[in-house]
This record gives sequence, structure tokens and C-alpha cells, in this order.
Amino acid sequence: MSEVIDRVSKTVQPILDDNNFYLYDIEYVQEGGSWYLRVYIDKDQGVSLDDCVLVSDQLSEKLDELDPDPFDEPYFLEVSSPGAERRLKRESDYQNAIGKYIHVSLYQKLDGKKAFEGTLESLDDDQLTLSVKDKTRVHQLEIPRKLISKARLAIEF
Repeated sequence: MSEVIDRVSKTVQPILDDNNFYLYDIEYVQEGGSWYLRVYIDKDQGVSLDDCVLVSDQLSEKLDELDPDPFDEPYFLEVSSPGAERRLKRESDYQNAIGKYIHVSLYQKLDGKKAFEGTLESLDDDQLTLSVKDKTRVHQLEIPRKLISKARLAIEF
């Protein structure tokens, strides 16, 4: 699967460069007996439906021209934005999330909980600091990065 993702990444990058988008992620997964190639794109102003259609049309054409074909099975191509609650995967995602509200899931409990939401105040190689509301008070929580199973942007209610 990594070969497919590598080939798709190399194929889509010129399309994204020409249109001032950047590649957020690529997934090639099987769900319910069908294969899906999902390409997540973004740009500073956000991605519109027209942007997704543009990239999908151009990418579909380029993928059909690949020889040898990296796909063993028929697949559905989906091009979309990573969404408002996008996952924080790379270090740059974490850096861009400083000052934003995030959700953090942990491998094991910290202060009796495995999930926290709060504003990402700072981070370094070993930990991140969240400003967390606990009923009526706000406190700083330091979370060791080795405990984080996943993190994503969150919508604050």
C-alpha cells in the first residue's frame, strides 16, 4: 500500500502546486469490500467543493495514465478537505495548532482520564501544555507526548 501512496503522492503534487494547494494526507483503504483512495488537500483560505472537483478531475486523468497501474483492484477516488476537526499528524500540524482548541486521546489514563480538550498553549519534544477548563476554573495540563495516541483540532462549545 505504501507504494500506491507514494505513486499517488508524486502524481498529485504537480496538480496541487499548480493550484496553490498542499497535500494533507493520502489514504488507500478497503472498507466493506470496496477500495477507496482518499486524497486530502488544503490551502490557507480553506478548500471549496469546486477545488476538490478540480483536483479530482485532473488526478483521475493522471492516475488512468500510470503505467504500470499501481492498483490491483477497482477503487473509488475521493478528494476532500481534511475537515474542521482534522487530525494532528505531523509536527507542523501541532505547531499550527498552537493557540487552537484541540482534543487529545491517550494510551493510558492521566489524572484519571484518557481524553482531554483544551487550548494548545505550547509544546516541545517531550510534552504539550493544554489550557483545560474544569467546570469553572482553567488550569494548565502537561501531557507527555509518548502518552498521546492521537490528537485533532476540536470545535469548542
